[in-house]
Amino acid sequence: MTALVLRGVRPYGGDPVDLEVRDGLIAALGSDVDTTGAEVRDAAGLVALPGFVDLHTHLREPGREDTETIGTGSAAAALGGFTAVFAMANTDPVADNAVIVEHVWRRGREVGLVDVHPVGAVTVGLGGEKLAELGTMARSQARVRMFSDDGKCVHDPLLMRRALEYSTALDVVIAQHAEEPRLTVGAQAHEGEVAARLGLAGWPAVAEESIVARDCLLARHTGARLHVCHVSTAGTAEILRWAKAQGIEVSAEVTPHHLLLDDERLSTYDPVNKVNPPLRTAADTKVLREALAEGVLDCVATDHAPHAPQDKDCEWSAARPGMLGLQTALAVVVRTMVEPGLLDWRGVARVLSERPAEIAGLPDQGRPLEVGEPATLTLVDPEASWTVRGAELASIAANTPYEGMELPGRVVTTLLRGRVTAHDGEVIR
Repeated sequence: MTALVLRGVRPYGGDPVDLEVRDGLIAALGSDVDTTGAEVRDAAGLVALPGFVDLHTHLREPGREDTETIGTGSAAAALGGFTAVFAMANTDPVADNAVIVEHVWRRGREVGLVDVHPVGAVTVGLGGEKLAELGTMARSQARVRMFSDDGKCVHDPLLMRRALEYSTALDVVIAQHAEEPRLTVGAQAHEGEVAARLGLAGWPAVAEESIVARDCLLARHTGARLHVCHVSTAGTAEILRWAKAQGIEVSAEVTPHHLLLDDERLSTYDPVNKVNPPLRTAADTKVLREALAEGVLDCVATDHAPHAPQDKDCEWSAARPGMLGLQTALAVVVRTMVEPGLLDWRGVARVLSERPAEIAGLPDQGRPLEVGEPATLTLVDPEASWTVRGAELASIAANTPYEGMELPGRVVTTLLRGRVTAHDGEVIR
């Protein structure tokens, strides 16, 4: 493996140093590093962070390779500064057994741009009626560490209790898509003034909050670890604050789009803004930002959801929910959290790398930028800005809600265990 020296890089946005990479590890940090036999790159002004970890990605393989593959999704992840992603189970066939999760794991290794960790389904076929083979998937070659029916809620409290009980023995995490389905029948948008004005059926905040409250109590009862997917309401943040104060082992993620966008975006009826859970109010968005800064919300996860044109270029009610997120996540975090002073660069490392790696139990991701640690890094130009164009993103799909938007902060280089996987907008295979 070629040695690499990064001149003038700023770890966590601090003072500039030279960073030496050898044999996949950070070999030296300082002003007088060994450049013998090394490739030397000018990194002056670039902020160095641990590689990002996404707990919530839809790679669509197997089954919907017309919208994304593990190859194209991994490319988008590397270009976005990610070094590990968790691929959700709502594929076709569903990843509810060892055969499917091992296929996803192997394909991720073959592509080799990021560490692809398959998420196993909690219930067979995402049907919500029978537990899937959690133990078999956890003990498979894929070593599944997270289970979720994302896209659907495990709404049966007895089934959720059983899943949490099994998870304690397997040392895995159950990640819940919190949506009480009886409260969201026919729902098309956040239940509020905008939906009423547009004539769209409402998706009430309590549909999320009631499930989160229930599951926090079940986690306390079982002693299990619970992870809440894509938190979208101020009320959920309030419940999580209470649960953590009680010592309940619960973690939670928020998406970039729920940090930046609100339901006023729906006024154009453009289905690119349709997502589940829906965009909420500006007041919710403000609370979510504050909760992320405080640590009530642990991390940012993209919920990267590519869709084919025919699934988005249609009337609102027929459109599939979901947005691209991998290549824009860092920039949205800079816009919503760094620019207003809610997070510094160490805080960005916490929410995009360190906490998600801890939640998922990844020992070699989210590590400190110190000598002897894996050279799994993301280099960011904090002064750059760029304009989002869906057609120019690495995903097969182009359904980004940020089309034409100028965003701050650009990922320049991504390294996975010392190997450059992306540089200056190009994937390095």
